[in-house]
Amino acid sequence: MARKAISLRDVAAVAGVSVSTVSKVLRGQGKASDATRERIFEAAERLDFQPNALGQFLVQGRSATVGVLTMNAPGAFTMPVLTGATTTLGTRDLSVLVTDSHLDRTVLAATVRKLRARSIDGLLVVGDGSGSEIRSVTAGFPAPVVYVYGISDDAADASFVHDGYAAGKRAGEHLIASGRRRIAHITASADDHSARERADGLAAALAAAGADLAPELVLRGDWSRGWGREAAERLIASGERFDAVCCGNDTIARAVIAALAEAGVRVPEDVAITGMDNISGLTGQDDESLTTIDFRLADLGARAAAHLADVIDGQPYEPGLHRIAGDLVAGESTASLTA
Repeated sequence: MARKAISLRDVAAVAGVSVSTVSKVLRGQGKASDATRERIFEAAERLDFQPNALGQFLVQGRSATVGVLTMNAPGAFTMPVLTGATTTLGTRDLSVLVTDSHLDRTVLAATVRKLRARSIDGLLVVGDGSGSEIRSVTAGFPAPVVYVYGISDDAADASFVHDGYAAGKRAGEHLIASGRRRIAHITASADDHSARERADGLAAALAAAGADLAPELVLRGDWSRGWGREAAERLIASGERFDAVCCGNDTIARAVIAALAEAGVRVPEDVAITGMDNISGLTGQDDESLTTIDFRLADLGARAAAHLADVIDGQPYEPGLHRIAGDLVAGESTASLTA
């Protein structure tokens, strides 16, 4: 026969106090003497009282629910962010209501209106990682809002993003440590925030080693495989000397490796290659052929969600940019010249 659930009334009867006093003391609220508090805690322990989390939230005027609004939930890079966030919120006894705007501003506005009416305790807005700013939805929202995998256009918001500058710097440092000195860079347009950050980090690493990111070795286009191949062919045809290519992402890097192979250039013996994003890791392949930067997207989502949960619990809101550094995943494409 199932054991009857112990209620606040049972604890109050054993402790000899009112139900309201038990409720307040167990929530850390109200005023009670040390002796009364001790009796209540002893009674709760003796009865093995397990408070109902939802009931506690309702007493506190909370819904125990957090909204998660994504720009592009099915995206390969969005999913690990979403997984890290929802897992963390679950460990904080918060239910999650996930909605997706499908990159449609009209849908986004309508979804925000619906979420405002749901009496949620907080909102996590998940960007698409494209580098474009997220239009802030914080104004007028009755609960705290945190942004992740994208930067809010309002500096007063808390935005959690991966550190593109640190990634470019780490890739450059690795290539220098591998004995490379004449390093090319194939990436997306300078108008792209992510591409700009990664290029700046690479330039800083080279400058620290007494080298320069030579303008003639920088080719800017987009994030596609087609651009990677075209840029590699241009680089080869230019006759410029280079012993490494730091690529803006893994898609470009794979195309560059293929183009170099067709031209008879060996990787890594003649030219070392680095990418960024660790796509093989995201897909569970981990083939170890390409040196890349893992942006720890699940950790990024977890950090943003933890901050939102902390704010809901009464801790201070921390506005501004929160950058999460990635990890270098060494592969076969950057074997040391001295190995």
